[in-house]
Amino acid sequence: MDQENKLVNEDDDIESDIGKDFERIYSRPLLIKRLNTTSQIAIVGANICPVESLDYEIAENEVFNQDWRSRKKIQIFQYVLLKWAFALIIGLGTGLVGIFNNIAVENIAGFKLLLTMELMLKHEYYKAFAAYAGCNLGLATAAAALCAFIAPAAAGSGIPEVKAYLNGVDAHSILAPSTLFVKIFGSILGVSAGFVVGKEGPMVHTGACIASLLGQGGSRKYHLTWKWLRYFKNDRDRRDLITCGAAAGVAAAFRAPVGGVLFALEEAASWWRSALLWRTFFTTAVVAIVLRAFIQLCSTGTCGLFGEGGLIMYDVSAAKVTYSFPDILAVILLGIIGGIFGSLYNYLVDKVLRTYSIINERGAAVKILLVITISLLTSICSYGLPWLAQCIPCPTDASASCPNTDVSGNYISFQCPPGHYNDLASLFLNTNDDAIRNLLSTSTVKEFHISSLLVFFGAVYCLGIITYGIAIPSGLFIPVILAGACYGRLVGRLFEPIAKLDVGLFALLGAASFLGGTMRMTVSLCVILLELTNDLLLLPLVMLVLLISKTMGDIFNKGVYDQIVKLKGLPYMEAHAEPYMKHLVSRDVVSGPLITFSGVEKVGNILHALRTTGHNGFPVIDEPPFSDAPELCGLVLRSHLLVLLKGKIFSRDRVLAGDEVLHRFAAFDFAKGGSGKVIKVEDLDIEEEDMDMYVDLHPITNASPYTVVETMSLAKAAVLFRQLGLRHMCVVPKSQGRPPIVGILTRHDFLPEHILGLYPHIRLRK
Repeated sequence: MDQENKLVNEDDDIESDIGKDFERIYSRPLLIKRLNTTSQIAIVGANICPVESLDYEIAENEVFNQDWRSRKKIQIFQYVLLKWAFALIIGLGTGLVGIFNNIAVENIAGFKLLLTMELMLKHEYYKAFAAYAGCNLGLATAAAALCAFIAPAAAGSGIPEVKAYLNGVDAHSILAPSTLFVKIFGSILGVSAGFVVGKEGPMVHTGACIASLLGQGGSRKYHLTWKWLRYFKNDRDRRDLITCGAAAGVAAAFRAPVGGVLFALEEAASWWRSALLWRTFFTTAVVAIVLRAFIQLCSTGTCGLFGEGGLIMYDVSAAKVTYSFPDILAVILLGIIGGIFGSLYNYLVDKVLRTYSIINERGAAVKILLVITISLLTSICSYGLPWLAQCIPCPTDASASCPNTDVSGNYISFQCPPGHYNDLASLFLNTNDDAIRNLLSTSTVKEFHISSLLVFFGAVYCLGIITYGIAIPSGLFIPVILAGACYGRLVGRLFEPIAKLDVGLFALLGAASFLGGTMRMTVSLCVILLELTNDLLLLPLVMLVLLISKTMGDIFNKGVYDQIVKLKGLPYMEAHAEPYMKHLVSRDVVSGPLITFSGVEKVGNILHALRTTGHNGFPVIDEPPFSDAPELCGLVLRSHLLVLLKGKIFSRDRVLAGDEVLHRFAAFDFAKGGSGKVIKVEDLDIEEEDMDMYVDLHPITNASPYTVVETMSLAKAAVLFRQLGLRHMCVVPKSQGRPPIVGILTRHDFLPEHILGLYPHIRLRK
């Protein structure tokens, strides 16, 4: 992350001081062989890349202030209107991608399963396995190739990366067009390949990518230079759009518009306000309308094997919700089980990600080979384990045909004789959505043997863990819901003699408990599950099981997304300060020497600082004759300095430039571009005679940077830094007669690696 005004060799000094104690206290196995005490690199998707902070703070300099003063009411109206228009487009785009994903997965997976079942009916079992495993292998290899060669950042869920971006961390290609392309098609191929993964996490990332494309402020390359688009050439507005995109992704994946808003509020966003709530709600409402329209269209049979269905994915409202004291005991037990299994799941995902990180370093070919290995293992489990199950006679009162004549359903015959079905095959040889639908089916108490539920739970639990982290887009929601619904139904079977709740409702509560135990979300999960299942009467029990499972899981470790953010090395700032920060003050973590500029600075000095450091912000100090005594004028950004130097408004004497800068430049000239080309030091054409000339920095200096006194506790400064979404925080002296600035705090200074590096004993005083 930014290391403004830090020694270039600071990392080596810290490392030598810390020694073995620091290695024991704080280590990052995911970044083995890549020394990273400053969090300048992180693992994004399946690749290592540098990360930067985002400028969420508005730089209130003279150029910016003049621009705001000159804006007319019509321009302000255009800006507000464009925000709502972009929210509409994000909703439309994400909704269309969501329906496309569903139709594509159902048709591709449906074709694969139909082919397998046809061969099974002819008793050509080896050919059936070859067809099933071959299709899975081809789809998996295609998904892995897309990730490995086109967009490594598209691997995995994407939620940790989006969460980090909304916290103020940017990395190359997180939200690039290539990442969007691979996320859409890689997710379709991966889910269709039979992996125990979901498309929900990738849909959140997809929505964020669509929003990011709209927030680029136009593109000269593609001739999108409409002047209205320039309003969004800043990180602050992009953050709002990406928050809307993340919410739209959840709404499209789960068909849960309100749940999407709450997910963005509870899990994704680090910064929120009421105006953003309205726009996010509007975006998810648009998604719901798009989904509804296309589902209505597909109900006529125009979408192939997608079939019929409404916005409710797993409708359990037909079951009667009545419960007594034994049911409450069962729900409490489910909450405890969910917390334990969830924390164990997170622990094992942690270990697998560490291992895969080392494997994925070896190149694209090894990434694809790992995907092929997991695909073969998944195919062997899905096709081989149903042979262990006994054939069950079809129920006489079955509402659906038994055995099934189509691809999906509760009763798949597999190798069984007519009039019988294989319960394990009904779970394994189905799409993940259909398997969940079967587990949540109501009024089918003995549809699945207890032994079959145990086998399926063990397989899904393990496959879900080893599949996450390979080079394909993969979500965690579906594996967790599958495993949770499985043990929930199992508990329902065990409590059947004394409980009143339907086993399908127990399966739903099991899914809720496992989600709470892994994700550690409460409100958003509760609403998403209710929107998924259309059963408001179950609300008290869902709330209870989520609270218990989250509390139980928190005893052991953090939520899975928080854990992955940490493992990837993304410098995420928590909402609360760590306890040891209370023992330190702001000046304790500031490093030097400090690099400052005068209000009117020599061009050569600025160029030397830009070339020799990677700092993104520099304090500007006014000295006599421009002030009576040295005083802090403000903070100037690296990107603004580059624009100013490229404009070559220099003078031979050390004098103020007056209004020349304001006449030559507009605020949009200093606006931050999107993922396209930005000015670099190498792009500057500074002649040798220019080096001794002067440039006035006052017009581009942020005259009102956030400052804290050096004696403010580090805990208080950290909370302030995070809540305001800052990139730089100036530390000023408490007493007079000293230099006007002590140093600058950046994200790097609040990270445990830096603090515990300076004070390795600090944890003892926790």
